Amino acid sequence: MSIGNSPEDERPFEDVSEEDRPSVSVGRALQQARIAAGLTVDDVSTATRVRIAIVHAIEADDFAPCGGDVYARGHIRTLARAVDLDPAPLLAQYEQEHGGGRPAPTPAAPLFEAERIRPERRGPNWTAAMVAAIVVVIGFVGFTMVKGEDEGGKANVADGAGPSESASPTPKSEKPVAPEPAPSDSAIAAAPQDKVTVQVTAADGRSWISAKDHNGRLLFDGLLKQGDTETFQDSSKINLVLGDAGVIDLFVNGKKIEDDWQPGAVERLTYTKGDPQAG
Repeated sequence: MSIGNSPEDERPFEDVSEEDRPSVSVGRALQQARIAAGLTVDDVSTATRVRIAIVHAIEADDFAPCGGDVYARGHIRTLARAVDLDPAPLLAQYEQEHGGGRPAPTPAAPLFEAERIRPERRGPNWTAAMVAAIVVVIGFVGFTMVKGEDEGGKANVADGAGPSESASPTPKSEKPVAPEPAPSDSAIAAAPQDKVTVQVTAADGRSWISAKDHNGRLLFDGLLKQGDTETFQDSSKINLVLGDAGVIDLFVNGKKIEDDWQPGAVERLTYTKGDPQAG
């Protein structure tokens, strides 16, 4: 099969009777519908945002590059709608052919060819330790000052040198307020207004995700297991790709995103500062 961009290079079977025609596979059905619609692989990839290599693999009935059954079903559903096919029979056929012995999912990260940037290992939180030490020191100094003033007043009374009636009371100096520690990544409710903060949690299952900043620098590219959470922050924009949006809880700038994402759906989202609105 040619992998060119012209639909004329890939033609369905001709001059074959219905009795001799073999049963059409899922990939072949998608390919024939695409050619009948006059679309190239590039056209389908652009419309669905499914990579060209994955479209070719699915049309060849090779579902391993999809990264597992969940992603394969999502891609089948997306491609079928792009070529005006009912996805339900194709999904049923896929379940019948692959449901008994599902192949082990391949790592989702290699599906993207962007340069991986490993997250830096976090060391001890010295900032929090310094803030705690400052609070202890300020508290000790304030306690010592108050205690010294109390003891000085008692000594004056014992010596008969009480304060005169005309003497005005000396105002006490206010205690310095300890600086509040910076909010952690999980404190989404206190997200700074001058930045965009995105928190992704795999609430109902595992999902592959990818996150980039406004310069296109890769912040994260990997698989979140159920219960895992990742938080991303940028000065202006966060770009997200959710491999299985149906299992994700998403918080943007302190607000939960209430979207009816279906299991297996692949979503590409962009968020900026202020009220969360997907780009």
